[in-house]
Amino acid sequence: MDKIIPFTIKDLSKITNHRSGEIKFGEKMIAIPKDTDILKFLKNCEAKYVLFGIPEDIGVRANYGRPGAASAWDSAIKSIANIQNNRFCKGSQIIILGQLDVANLLKEVSFLNFNDIDDRSKLSQLVEKIDKDVAHIIFNLVKLDKIPIIIGGGHNNSYGNIKGTALAKGKAINAINFDAHSNFRILEGRHSGNGFSYAYEEGFLKKYFIFGLHENYVSKSVLDIIKKIEDRVRYNTYDSIAIRKEKHFDTEMEKAAEFMSKEHFGLEIDLDAIPNIASSAMTLSGFSIENLRQFISFFAKNKNVSYLHICEGAPDLAEDKNNHLIGQLIGYLITDFIKSNTSIQE
Repeated sequence: MDKIIPFTIKDLSKITNHRSGEIKFGEKMIAIPKDTDILKFLKNCEAKYVLFGIPEDIGVRANYGRPGAASAWDSAIKSIANIQNNRFCKGSQIIILGQLDVANLLKEVSFLNFNDIDDRSKLSQLVEKIDKDVAHIIFNLVKLDKIPIIIGGGHNNSYGNIKGTALAKGKAINAINFDAHSNFRILEGRHSGNGFSYAYEEGFLKKYFIFGLHENYVSKSVLDIIKKIEDRVRYNTYDSIAIRKEKHFDTEMEKAAEFMSKEHFGLEIDLDAIPNIASSAMTLSGFSIENLRQFISFFAKNKNVSYLHICEGAPDLAEDKNNHLIGQLIGYLITDFIKSNTSIQE
């Protein structure tokens, strides 16, 4: 856990807008005291949810994407700290762990060009370093029976989330991914487009469901691969649900749950599935924010959900006047998750 930059009480106080007569999450969230053994503290803490940031966009760069996802953690934590603490959701349910220390890796990336073959190889190697750190941290959290809430960063971190959880559970886990893309690309070196295929190939991912795949952005080769292993990897498409109306959103959630939620699973959310959300692969067409919130609430109610990962949001790519909105959206998604999940914990 030495790769974590802790988020302290002092840090929380700085970003919390204190107001007379109000109590904010930043005043109630649990920070790990300085010079305290992190794992011992977590073990003895009753709070179930552990907030963890991965402020990088190295995997996105390695996948020819636009950088910017590294900024989501800072934006999100500022919004989360200023959510009202009330009877609907309480900040004391959350332990704020901190962020992965990727400063040196980001310095290395600044000199690399993803169009250069040698540089792409270096980028993949850096992603592998992040994989190891993420898997180690998630393993420790899940082993302590906590539910990690991970704010990315690129979707490359799905691999570390899945691997860490599988190692903690002692067996392969399942995953459902709310995404416009499969992220099941070929094993060509690690990047944000193949976290699930690597996890599958290495035996950490048992069943995988892609919810809302965009038909225009999935290759024939990926579709052919999925068809051969449809007993373990399935999908539906945004087009079939929202455009052609061949399928119904609620029914599709139930089918996905039937397929993969009877065993431990990870809940993966890619913000590039939502229209006009600044991300490395921003879209103009897709499910609404309300659809996404309903999706998270639905799957958070399942006793087998093991973590929540929200990724690919890129406030640095948003308009300056509204770059706080991605953080606000992440705040909504996290509280939706906790509200639904708490009901099955009690």
